[in-house]
Amino acid sequence: MMAAALRALGGHWRRHPLQLLTLVIGLALATGLWTGVQAINAQARSSYAEAAVVLDRDALPRLTGELTLQDFAAARRAGWNVSPVIEARVPGTSLRLVGLDPFTSPPGSATAPLGETETLVAFLAGETVLVAPNTLSELPVGLSGTGVDGIAPGIVLADIAAAQRILETDRIDALLILPTPRDGLTPLTELIPGSARQEPAGEGGDIGRLTDSFHLNLTAFGLLAFAVGLFIVHAAIGLAFEQRRPLFRTLRALGLPSRTLTLCLALELAALTLAGGAIGIVLGYAVAAALLPGVAATLSGLYGARVDGGLTLSPLWWLSGFAMAGAGLAIAGGRSLWQLATLPVLAPAMPRAWAQARISTLRLQAITGVALLAGAAILALTATGLIAGFLLLGALLLGAALLLPPLLMRVLSLGARSATGPVTQWLWADARQQIPGLSLALMALMLALSANIGVSTMVGSFRGTFTGWLDQRLAAELYLYAEDESQAREIARFLEDRVDAVLPIVAAQANLEGAPGEIYGLLDHATYRENWPLLDQVPDVWSRLAAGEGALVNEQLARREDVWTGTHVDLGSGGRWPVLGVYSDYGNPRGQAYLGLDAFRDRFPETSATRFAVRVAPERVEAVSEQLASTFDLAPDRVVNQAEIKQFSLNVFERTFAVTGALNALTLGVAAFALWASLTTLSGMRVPQVAPLWALGLTRARIAQLDLIRAVGLALLTALLAIPVGIGLAWALLAVVNVQAFGWRLPLRVFPVDWIVLSGWALLAAAAAAALPAARLWRMPPADLVKVFAHER
Repeated sequence: MMAAALRALGGHWRRHPLQLLTLVIGLALATGLWTGVQAINAQARSSYAEAAVVLDRDALPRLTGELTLQDFAAARRAGWNVSPVIEARVPGTSLRLVGLDPFTSPPGSATAPLGETETLVAFLAGETVLVAPNTLSELPVGLSGTGVDGIAPGIVLADIAAAQRILETDRIDALLILPTPRDGLTPLTELIPGSARQEPAGEGGDIGRLTDSFHLNLTAFGLLAFAVGLFIVHAAIGLAFEQRRPLFRTLRALGLPSRTLTLCLALELAALTLAGGAIGIVLGYAVAAALLPGVAATLSGLYGARVDGGLTLSPLWWLSGFAMAGAGLAIAGGRSLWQLATLPVLAPAMPRAWAQARISTLRLQAITGVALLAGAAILALTATGLIAGFLLLGALLLGAALLLPPLLMRVLSLGARSATGPVTQWLWADARQQIPGLSLALMALMLALSANIGVSTMVGSFRGTFTGWLDQRLAAELYLYAEDESQAREIARFLEDRVDAVLPIVAAQANLEGAPGEIYGLLDHATYRENWPLLDQVPDVWSRLAAGEGALVNEQLARREDVWTGTHVDLGSGGRWPVLGVYSDYGNPRGQAYLGLDAFRDRFPETSATRFAVRVAPERVEAVSEQLASTFDLAPDRVVNQAEIKQFSLNVFERTFAVTGALNALTLGVAAFALWASLTTLSGMRVPQVAPLWALGLTRARIAQLDLIRAVGLALLTALLAIPVGIGLAWALLAVVNVQAFGWRLPLRVFPVDWIVLSGWALLAAAAAAALPAARLWRMPPADLVKVFAHER
């Protein structure tokens, strides 16, 4: 009996291949976007792990400070098992140089080739460096490399002495502290005065922690796209159940038990899971391959993290794709299966029974939506963590989506009361009647529109604020980078009578409140007093900073550690200081602090000033740049004007949100497909409803036109309701999620033109989705309309 029941149920899909295609494609889209995001995240984290092996050397503790190889030798002679390391940029490139001692460095896959005598000799002599195979082409002229699997892209491994020659320095950045077999040794901080012990950062490394928020954002978009695609599946399954109600009645009347029928439908869903999941995984791979270069550019520009551009197949994410496909179909078909299992034998073919079930579902949906929005309001007032922030976003979006059908029903009821004329009244009533069948597609459209409005508002707010902030922070007309301290002094003397001011830029690495960060020294000058953007400050802040009475900290450090004015901040080797002010520092994920220049030099006397901000009249910028380049033979990238730095920063900004824009476009496209699928499926079921209108004198063209108007009108109402939801989403992103993820808060700016454009796209998508069903209705033979009156319905 089960085999016969399966054949009977499968006959529906043979008669409705487009509906089957819609269901499979909807599931594939949902699964594909989710697995694509997971593949991108997995690839990025794999690159972080490779980088962590090289940069963190298995997360060993470190000794930091103004260190040299002589300090390394002294520690070894004292019995300490330490290894020197240098980390810096290869001059003139974006590559990360890591200098190490192959004899004392902890072993790893990255240094395995050094077991070969020829490679080791060349490495020690500085004749070769170790890089990932795809990084060989990025090495500058004069630097020869050996390709090694297991090294993260963008990392260059060199012998410690060769790294010092490349960087033209005699210092080292740190000593890695390996397990020491002896006890009772002189503490390293006593053995090497001025040094400080830094404990390992923990699992995942610094880059992993910094980028967690970015990957959580991607995962949230993947879930949103999955939810939007799931609405397609839910709608297709619901319509299939609606169309097969007489078949269910017949099978039950012939003696098929309810449990067996439910099992057959469950097996059908399982088969669809395998088909849709397999297609979705292939689609996810294609999506990940297309988006990965943009993600890599974003991570490199925002965090300095290099990600391998090649995509590695991993069983974890494609297995998760099948799991998500199965979960999606279980969610989409579970309600229909439950209703079928609990209704009486003949009830599945009774429209009134299904209508009553729908009404109760609609009431429960409205109550759930209100509860979710109330929960979102509570989270908006109390959310303090990143997970809580995303729960706020989820509650807001899902609550608004669940409330959409009841709100549309209410609006359409009000419209029907005020309508005049039989055709207009029918149009309002017909639109209201179609809400149950179109609700899921309209909810998907609202989710996509809200996400687009919210994210575009956030990006627009960020762009406007970031541009104004750059104008303040980049107040100097020129920025210079000398090759060494001697050249820096010569340049400063040369510029004394030629420019208005030469402001040194000095910095040192330190642990700020226990986390890696930077401390800068600031010369007391009107440039900073007049332009520096402060969010919180004590009276006479600049004079007190110059006098060495405290420090300025960036917003990220202030929010993360709750160090505002009136408190003290621990700057590690820089000392402990009162907080005099908090400044905005958009785009920087690390903690940062400023001391007065004199106080900075007292704490870091060995730090050299090789960078300068130069104040000069705008009309003389080009002339001074040319004089500097010709007099000191400076490379073009060592004399940079303000406009170039600003343009570079804005380019990084645009790359940062390129992936977000692509995911927004994908979700909107999926929502449009959902609407098209629902309208196409419903068009065949609407013939009994429109046939009486044709019999009463309305032409098929007029009926098709009314169908098109109805679809566009529903899309317009959905877009209008999506605008406040999108604004609420933008506020949550800026005031909650962004603060937790990046450490800064941005003002909310509204962009009505963007709303109009997005609403226009929604109307266009609705018109395109309704065009094919309307055309079919227009071209329907009159004989098919006449047959309706001979049908049992």
